[in-house]
Formats: sequence, structure tokens, C-alpha cells
Amino acid sequence: MDDMLVMLKDLTDANGTPGNERQPREVMKKYISSYADSVETDHLGSLIAKKIGSVEDGPKIMVAGHLDEIGFMITHIDEKGFLKFQCLGGWWEQVMLAQRVTVMTKSGNIPGVIGSKPPHILTPEVRKKSMDKKEMFIDIGATSKDEAMGFGVRPGDTVVPVCDFTIMKNEKMLMAKAWDNRIGCAIAIEVLRQLSDTEHPNTVYGVGTVQEEVGLRGAKTSAHLIQPDIGFAVDVGIAGDTPGVTEKDALAKMGDGPQIVMYDASMVAHTGLRDFVTDTADEKNIPYQFDAVPAGGTDSGSIHLTANGVPALSITIATRYIHTHAAILHRDDFENAVKLIVEVIKKLDRKTVDAITFD
Repeated sequence: MDDMLVMLKDLTDANGTPGNERQPREVMKKYISSYADSVETDHLGSLIAKKIGSVEDGPKIMVAGHLDEIGFMITHIDEKGFLKFQCLGGWWEQVMLAQRVTVMTKSGNIPGVIGSKPPHILTPEVRKKSMDKKEMFIDIGATSKDEAMGFGVRPGDTVVPVCDFTIMKNEKMLMAKAWDNRIGCAIAIEVLRQLSDTEHPNTVYGVGTVQEEVGLRGAKTSAHLIQPDIGFAVDVGIAGDTPGVTEKDALAKMGDGPQIVMYDASMVAHTGLRDFVTDTADEKNIPYQFDAVPAGGTDSGSIHLTANGVPALSITIATRYIHTHAAILHRDDFENAVKLIVEVIKKLDRKTVDAITFD
């Protein structure tokens, strides 16, 4: 694997659910520190890497990916040693059953699998329906509550899906458990790397936010600390190129460039910033796609409400099977997203930022 793939593997193989992002934060810090003038962590746990450009008091540009991945939290251990859990982030019951998980305890990681009543003993009517999350449990092979606790399991322990980073037969296609949203963290790292030897008229913040999946919380605290002039949330989006999905459902296709999100449930994109980004892409012949997502949101939803308002835009990577154990994205979309953001940042001097903000 080349250096870029090694970084992507390290980021996605790290385990970090909302509220327990230590592992991916350490990986991101390892990779971004070489390109930053300073790295700090806010009080909620978001990582903030700062790189000053050629103008000491230039505009502050925030590029934020979130560190957390969807997972679960143990809420109860029954007398037979089975674990009941709470979802952390949005899970669809159809993709949960019989999937392997890792339970993260103080004593170390424990393998497990999500189970439920077998279909063979269900009535025909019940078999036709999705199994409710409340009826599921995690089996770690314990024979009693005491044994499970002897393994180190406690209520409050977090649980992550299992799927090793995988380069597919088409080597542009990359599969992993936590693209949502370690790809955003990778974009932030790579943007700072490419700007490290380039003159630009601003101060860039590469941010790994926490607790995005449960309410865009780390974006709120980190943006409050930074007080950015311009904000970019970099995240995953819906790929509409699989069987059964029409353009009415999702527009984007993997490999056709990053998605410029015009609207989602957390924010209407800032028109001036959106047009500036797409004009830059057209000028530099960087492919991109438009998208609108009526449900869900990104860290832009918190960033744009900071202080008296921040022009913000979400730039996303079309990804298949998000919020499951195994998602797939296209390496070209990642590289083009980085290229686009770098070219935009190089042009965002104070005059340009003011024109975008007050137009």
C-alpha cells in the first residue's frame, strides 16, 4: 500500500464511537501534526490543528471531518451474560443482525455478534417484519453475568462494527467500517499537507470533531473556539449508483467528483460560498456533483450558527452502504475533494471572504 492508503487504513481501523473518540483522534493527531503550527483539543475532545499562512491575521478557514463512527453502548448485562445495548447514531435494523462487533472495555477488546430470536421459531407474520432493535442483544460467548463482568464488560462500554480496511479488486474502490467519517478526517489532514509548502492568505484549521452522529456536538464547541470566517464540513454522502436507486432518490455517482450539498436537514448552503467553490472547480477542471439530502445533516449545521453566523458549505464523498458495517467509496472522489478545497483556500483572502460574507 502507498502512504495514502496506509493513512486511510489507520484511520478507519481505529475504533471510536460518539463520546469515545480517543483512538481515531490519536491517529489523526499523528498524521496532521507534521503540517500544523499547533494542535490542541477542546474540552469536549475535538482535535484542532492550526496552520498559519502567509498573512498573519488572514481569514480563518475551518475544514472539519468528524472522528466518531456509528456504534452502540452497553446498557445492561442479563443473568445469562448477554448484552443489551443502545444505538449510537442512526442504525437500520435490516443491517444489524448476525454482524460481528467489538466491545471496547477497560480490560481490552472483546469480540461479539449481534443476535436475536432465530426466524425458525417466529410466526410467519413476525418473520415478514424487521426485527426491532429492542429485541436484539450482543453475544460475547459468556455463560453468565458474572462471567461477562469477569471479561471486563460494564454498562457504558462502547461497541463498534467489525470490517477491516479493504482494497477491492478495482483498486480505486475502498471498503471500510468507518468511512463515515474518517474520510473527512483524511481530507482535513491532506488539505493541510498540500498547503504546508504553498503560500495562502489565511489561517487554516484542520478539525476532527466529536459526537457528530448524536447531534453535531463537537462542531459546535470547536467552531466556538476557532470563530471561523468560513467553514467546510467534509463528510460522506449518498451514492445513487446501485441497483434500485433512481435519480429521484439520489443523484451522485461514485467517481464523478465530490458532492456540493445545496441543502440538508441541518443547513441551507451559503449561496455565495457555494458559487465560489463551484466557480473554482470549473476554473480548475475539477469534477463535482450537486446533491440535496432532505434527511440528516453534517457539521456545517453547527458551524454556520457560530457567533453571529459563518458562511459554510458541506462537501461530501458519495459512499455506498453508509451506516452499515461495510461502506465503499472511490479514491478519486477523495483526491478531487482535497484538490478542490486546496484551490479554494488559496483564493480566500480577506477581500474575497468579505465579498462572500456581505454580498
